[in-house]
Amino acid sequence: MYIVRKIGELKNILTDLDRGKIGFVPTMGALHSGHESLIKRARLSTDFVVVSIFVNPLQFGLNEDLDQYPRQLAKDEEICRNLGVGLLFIPSEGDMKTLQGDTTFVVPPISMMSALCGKYREGHFQGVATIVTKLLNLVNPDVAFFGQKDAQQVAIIRRMVDDLFIPVKIESCPIIREDSGLALSSRNQYLNPVQKQEATVLYKSLQVAHDAFLAGERKVRVLLDLAMEELRQVSTIEVQYLDIVDPVNLQPLDTITKEGLMAIAAYCGTTRLIDNVMLKVKKPIIAIDGPAGAGKSTISRKLAHELGLLYLDTGAMYRAITWLVMDKGIPLDDTHAIALEVEKATIELSPSDDLKLPVTVRVNQRDVTKEIRTPAVTKNVSHIAAQKAVRAKLVKLQQVYGKQGGIIAEGRDIGTNVFTNANLKIFLTASVNARAKRRSHDLRQQGETNIDLPQLEKDIAQRDFLDSTRELAPLQQAPDAIALNTDNLSIEEVTEKIKQFIAGSEK
Repeated sequence: MYIVRKIGELKNILTDLDRGKIGFVPTMGALHSGHESLIKRARLSTDFVVVSIFVNPLQFGLNEDLDQYPRQLAKDEEICRNLGVGLLFIPSEGDMKTLQGDTTFVVPPISMMSALCGKYREGHFQGVATIVTKLLNLVNPDVAFFGQKDAQQVAIIRRMVDDLFIPVKIESCPIIREDSGLALSSRNQYLNPVQKQEATVLYKSLQVAHDAFLAGERKVRVLLDLAMEELRQVSTIEVQYLDIVDPVNLQPLDTITKEGLMAIAAYCGTTRLIDNVMLKVKKPIIAIDGPAGAGKSTISRKLAHELGLLYLDTGAMYRAITWLVMDKGIPLDDTHAIALEVEKATIELSPSDDLKLPVTVRVNQRDVTKEIRTPAVTKNVSHIAAQKAVRAKLVKLQQVYGKQGGIIAEGRDIGTNVFTNANLKIFLTASVNARAKRRSHDLRQQGETNIDLPQLEKDIAQRDFLDSTRELAPLQQAPDAIALNTDNLSIEEVTEKIKQFIAGSEK
């Protein structure tokens, strides 16, 4: 890991780099698990990660805690090194030109700076915008990662890079919380044990409103009153503001029609804490990809059943087309005839209470839920699925379901091709050995006794190679997907982990 303190050295190293996509995580140090999650996300979706540590004096007001802000540089360096950071940039105030009395400031829209924290922290967001702009210009990353806990900051930075044509993608990552629900923050270390317990009421109040929202409440005043009622249970908490605004322009809302950002700032003792939750009317789209045998289908079915979402069984859709082609007596290699038949076909999926057959499948209004599971269909489905006309038709149909939201879809290219804007993308992985053992177990359950485990491993490895190298819809992890290895995890453990990720993506 490079540790760089001078701008000239930073530029020289980055100029000489030939390492693909650069990810950037700007911080003020005192790194905790929240920062670590940003770095891990950057590592997953970019090729070389730069982290900066700079306690920015421009974003602190006259009576704020600049001098007392926690600093732990040695520990931060160790964290970055352990997480595989490529370069740690630790500039001085002199090099960042924050000691000058008369300097250039970047001033975001007044309407966005006047909302939420901006009402109480004069000059804060122009200080943030100024330093972030300088850092982006110095690092020139492809993607910059910020925590959703600072939701107002994220919205302002997104607007700033758009208005100033700065060529960077701003990635917002979920809030990381302690087991109590308290959002992780460098300022949490100011709290004593009693205060840390009292501070959990911030998240509890947001959850009360969130639960009411999920139950159908859309009036902002009602949601705020519910949250305030919860906050009053802890008399030592002094609320600075509690509001619901548009998450893009930060303007107040009266009623939530699409989505709202519910944000709070409060004092616990002398420590100022912030938190927020996203209130989205549209139900989420969860994309789960991965190689064969990693548990995608079983886990997706279980999640959909437990969360009340539709399991978008893409495999069943391809089976349905295969059954239709066979039922019509069309030769499997007659791509023209198959394309014509597919174009006029209708496929409907609807939830089922049966976990073994979690969706009811209809082709041209005929229920074929059981017919598509026959060995004959299984034998031919790969051949049909590889045809461009079939894939184009079904991807289009899958995306129609996506417009409604409230689905969990699994496959090989769900996150990379079908639902590129999914609320959450998971890439389930497992070793070849683990997947072979699972396949062996399934075969035994079906009555097979003559099982060659080494051959199963070879077959799975060969399928991985073919799936990942084929021209049409290859198996690959989406850059913004969360990788989850299932080798030593039960179905229940994997399901719970993904449910935590889903909860985090909704905050």
